[in-house]
Amino acid sequence: MRRPLPPLRWEATPPPGAYPVPRPPRRVRYLGPPAYRSAPRWGFPALAWRRPTLIPGVGDAPSPPVRVRTRATLAMTALWTLGLLSLLAAGAEVFRYALLVRARTSALDRDTVVLSDTLVVTSATLAVICGLWAVATTLWWAFAARRAAGEQAGYLPARPDWQLLPSLVVPGVNLAVAGSVMAELEHAALSRPAGDRPRPTPLLRAWWLVLTLCGVLFAAAILWRFRSGVQAQADGVLLTAASDLAAAATAVMTALVVARLTGLLVPVDPAAVPRLRLLRVAGAPDPGRRERPATARR
Repeated sequence: MRRPLPPLRWEATPPPGAYPVPRPPRRVRYLGPPAYRSAPRWGFPALAWRRPTLIPGVGDAPSPPVRVRTRATLAMTALWTLGLLSLLAAGAEVFRYALLVRARTSALDRDTVVLSDTLVVTSATLAVICGLWAVATTLWWAFAARRAAGEQAGYLPARPDWQLLPSLVVPGVNLAVAGSVMAELEHAALSRPAGDRPRPTPLLRAWWLVLTLCGVLFAAAILWRFRSGVQAQADGVLLTAASDLAAAATAVMTALVVARLTGLLVPVDPAAVPRLRLLRVAGAPDPGRRERPATARR
């Protein structure tokens, strides 16, 4: 009977002299700090810390997509704030109309009247200030979006900025020009051919309709104030409340349009979005447990 061989371990080593022997590093005597004939030009600028794009010659200016995303955030913040303040102003006008109806049969408390006047004046003032802020930020975003859309589509906008700004500021004219400008911006953001006629999407058409309705109601509310009579003043309160509601709807629709066009021009990077994890499913039916077959091994 043969005996089994013991386990062996083979090791290979290079023969002597196969590799050169490493020399020990040469130690250099310290001669002091480095000296220069003139002041070195490398290093940080002699300025306090600030953004690199604000230092002349350092860094590059933000690209058009970055400007679009930054200005869109500011514009949407102003638009959503305007929507909330417009709803508050509409509620104040409705409360005033309710007091007018109550005053026909009974006297009103002085504190209640003061509260109503305070709500109406405060909400209207804040809505006007926020409205100017929203208009300015939205126009600021629109100019950057037009440039980014032109670079993405490969052709320049139909109107230059210096011709576009007066058309968007003049009352009445802006209701017609704003829709066509946004339609052209959407056309370029979708990378459609330059020779095709811009066809607005349903969201843009709805926004244009709400914007026109808001402008008409706002003009009617101002002109109604020149009428005399108690009933005319009461109707003016309702008309003002309707214009405030239209302003809130316009602000919300404008925020949605800005968000959609910004998403077309500057898509969100999927890698930057945090991943979601499923914790539980509410309301799902119980699948139950199947019986173990009798032939299964235990």
